[in-house]
Amino acid sequence: MWAADPDTWIASPFSPFGKARRVEGGYLLSGRWAFSSGTDHCEWAWLGATVVDDEGNRVGADGTLHMLLPRSDYTIIDGSWNAVGLRGSGSKDVTVTDAFVPLERVIAEQKVVSGAAAREAGRSENLFRMPWSAIFPNAITASIIGMCRGALAASFDYQRDRVDEAGRLVREDKFLLAQLSECHSEVESARAQLTANVRRMWDIVDSGKEVPFEIRAAARCDQVRGSRRAVEALDRLYSHSGGNALRSDRPMQRFWRDAHAGLNHAINVYSGPYQAYALTRMGAVVPPNLRNDI
Repeated sequence: MWAADPDTWIASPFSPFGKARRVEGGYLLSGRWAFSSGTDHCEWAWLGATVVDDEGNRVGADGTLHMLLPRSDYTIIDGSWNAVGLRGSGSKDVTVTDAFVPLERVIAEQKVVSGAAAREAGRSENLFRMPWSAIFPNAITASIIGMCRGALAASFDYQRDRVDEAGRLVREDKFLLAQLSECHSEVESARAQLTANVRRMWDIVDSGKEVPFEIRAAARCDQVRGSRRAVEALDRLYSHSGGNALRSDRPMQRFWRDAHAGLNHAINVYSGPYQAYALTRMGAVVPPNLRNDI
């Protein structure tokens, strides 16, 4: 994949929306995947699938598989990304019909999440030994926090010279100033917690150890809460920005739309991570379906 160009980009809508049938030497893959972000700029796609028989019934114990396909094996559906927020991500749908995927381009999802794939490939660098929950979920939350920090900067700039309907400078409203300052602290707290958790896990793997489940569970809990905390602060900023913040040529409405779109990412669904952390903290058994998300 990177032999001809080490800068080759890969789209990765790896939710298991595909169906794969086992054949000699690999699988035949079909399906349609949403949220293939940046796909117009990519030459390969990393797609998720479950194994089925000829009638479409799930078979075997393979679980979810991730399959790597070249651009010639899938079709991008133009016009399939018409979203309120994150419009620039170009997260279009892609479709595949009976594409052959050789075994060397197939990997079990659980091997990726557990880190077994990297170990089997002989990769011992810290990055490959970091838990999946330290990388992908926090990357999503970091983007959301970045949007909210952008909104903070825009809000302080906007409110500096803004006047209310009575012609008074709003910066003379002590209650508004308190709201702005509290929102700053909320967003920066989310950022500090995220970076501290990632740094802690990095230091553990750098010492040659494996990150314990309880630390992963706490970091995942904080990641989900960090997304929500930052967006809640942004909502408060937006509600104090007045009618002009609605205008399409003003940045606040875009920050608000994009951050809410990011919050709707599946990785920010809070029920599983919250349950896993609470059970771990209590010393109780964490069910496999919750552990797999940590």
